[in-house]
Amino acid sequence: MKLHEYSSHDATGLAEQVRRREVTAVELIRLAREAHDQINPTINAVIEFYEDAESVSGSDTGPFAGVPFLRKDIGASEAGRLQEQGSRLFQGFRSTVESYFMQRARAGGLRIVGRTTTPELGVGMARMSESLANGITRNPWQLDRTSGGSSSGSAAAVAAGIVPIAHASDSLGSTRTPAAFCGLVGLNPSRGRISGGPDHQDSGLGLGRTFVVCRTVRDMAAALDVFSGTHPGDPFVIAPPERAYVEELGRPTARLRVGVATSPWGERKIEPEIGAAVERTAKSLEMIGHLVEEMSSPYALTDMRTVEAGACVMWMSALDDAARALGRAVNEQTVDPVNLEFYQAAQRLPLSYAGEVFEAQRKIRADVGEAIKGFDILLTPTLPCTALPHSTRTTITEGVTIDQFRDASQSLYQFQGVFNITGQPSVSLPLFHDGEGLPIGIQIVARFGDEATLVRVARDLEQAIPWSSRRPPVFPGCS
Repeated sequence: MKLHEYSSHDATGLAEQVRRREVTAVELIRLAREAHDQINPTINAVIEFYEDAESVSGSDTGPFAGVPFLRKDIGASEAGRLQEQGSRLFQGFRSTVESYFMQRARAGGLRIVGRTTTPELGVGMARMSESLANGITRNPWQLDRTSGGSSSGSAAAVAAGIVPIAHASDSLGSTRTPAAFCGLVGLNPSRGRISGGPDHQDSGLGLGRTFVVCRTVRDMAAALDVFSGTHPGDPFVIAPPERAYVEELGRPTARLRVGVATSPWGERKIEPEIGAAVERTAKSLEMIGHLVEEMSSPYALTDMRTVEAGACVMWMSALDDAARALGRAVNEQTVDPVNLEFYQAAQRLPLSYAGEVFEAQRKIRADVGEAIKGFDILLTPTLPCTALPHSTRTTITEGVTIDQFRDASQSLYQFQGVFNITGQPSVSLPLFHDGEGLPIGIQIVARFGDEATLVRVARDLEQAIPWSSRRPPVFPGCS
């Protein structure tokens, strides 16, 4: 197999070739290394491609048998491997925990061959791809634009053809944003669908979920089959699916009521090309036979601001324990400027502040539940714009207050964080590109626990508006 052939396949396609013995897992890893060596110096997506990658373990019979896979450098961990979380504070830290997610990855046949960049501590409130520890991760579609965050490197690496699938996680949009900016499929599953154990169950105040970024809906469905499932100690036991998610790919989609967001849910206006993309998607769903109806914002903006700022402040409050364990201090030498501001705010706020954040979450869940009860799925932009230039309100920007950071962030991610709060599954699909050639992500949201409907609707849209042949300028075989 040649490099351009390797990069043209999705993960399911590569695994099929391994099962037919047309290529071996080791050969695929060598091709991934070749792609990395050729492309990573340009985009800076992969922090470490393991020296022993060709010898890592993985099932030879799973759905993704032999397929190279990259781990985001925060969250789900591999015992004995570096996990530096995009931060100077964690430089040199090696996890002692083998996460259930990585255990399932290996059981599914994936070969974990390295780790990818993330903004410091995964604070993707900025959803940008920069940190003082790792530098800038560039978007393969346009190098002067962000790849998004916090699953920055994973998205850039998959979009650029280094691997066909990679680990991602999402607490307020950190899978869907880079998927939208980089032209990928980015699913955030229902709360409780995938275990965060043994040490990150229900992470990020219940907002966080772990999954993947990939290029095709069939890979998304197969990944749901690989990673879904609870473990003892998980705080939620979600109803299991009726059948394998890959089986949903062959089943018809029932007639659905679709709520469409055609107006902003925050202060930032929807760019005209984004709005037109939503309208075209709505027309496609109508042609398939669904009932489409416009909807307005289902939540109060003040509540969302409270949750987003509060989440970051409360996450940063945990840094003291980590610093003590590492024998380091939390200061300007170890933590990026804006994150340090959040940390210092956490030291000043009373314990009652947590109650305000939890009450705002409760109100959002109640308001959204009432507003969308008549819809089966929702259709929104993933973001109101395409990928931004680098250094637009990042955690390393000097002189930015946390209020400015919060407001800029919330206005940009107005369609995403709300569904982390409600726990509903949502997926960003790369249905369109703008006039500059940048990907436009379209978000589909289903009822809680109903990933099966998302799989079928995503399949229908992939067939109606195919994207698999699109390639960024930075890609094996592209000049």
